[in-house]
Amino acid sequence: MFDFEFEQTLIAPSILSADFLMLEEELGRIEDADLVHFDVMDGVFVPNLSYGPPVLKAVKRGTKLPVDVHLMIDKPDKRVDSYIDAGADIVTIHYESTNHAHRVIRRIRDRGAKAGIALNPATPVCMLDPLITEVDMVLLMSVDPGFGGQSFIDSTIPKIKQVRELCKHYHVNPWIEVDGGVDETNAGKISAAGANVLVAGSSVFGKDDCALAIRALREAGNIGNLRRI
Repeated sequence: MFDFEFEQTLIAPSILSADFLMLEEELGRIEDADLVHFDVMDGVFVPNLSYGPPVLKAVKRGTKLPVDVHLMIDKPDKRVDSYIDAGADIVTIHYESTNHAHRVIRRIRDRGAKAGIALNPATPVCMLDPLITEVDMVLLMSVDPGFGGQSFIDSTIPKIKQVRELCKHYHVNPWIEVDGGVDETNAGKISAAGANVLVAGSSVFGKDDCALAIRALREAGNIGNLRRI
């Protein structure tokens, strides 16, 4: 998917921060992005509730961008099919949410979607060792999942580098996505560490000009790519 040399930073605005009264207009404001990030919360794996497949179907009707579905839910094996049926292009499950991550990842890929695995801030990268060759994307949470507007956890930076080294060891190149507290001030160091997909909520939808915010994030990320060691 990506080489670990220079590549364009991808921006994935999280519609959790959008105004749902104006969903179609909000999707139009981010048409310059690369992905739409769709956070699903069940009130069990994380404290809050968000939305489900019917809203995903509406999002798919309102955008031409690929939709990156992030399942912050318990027992994702029972739900992945419903999100793929609703149009998910990428489905990411949490390592912490199931005892059968390998089985769920295979199911996602067998259904024709890209598969991602997510780690919470306290989960070590070594847990990816048996899965890294099976996934299309690794998502590192840079805040504790379940709430928007949190501050970036700085210990995410060495974790990104660890994921990059693990990928090199196994000769694979999944996307490395970072979610939580991402903005123009830290996008460069996140990308320099090895990430190539940045999820941004309030730092995009909280601005008057979403296209300008997306461009600023991408430019900061691309500058970080040039500093990558």
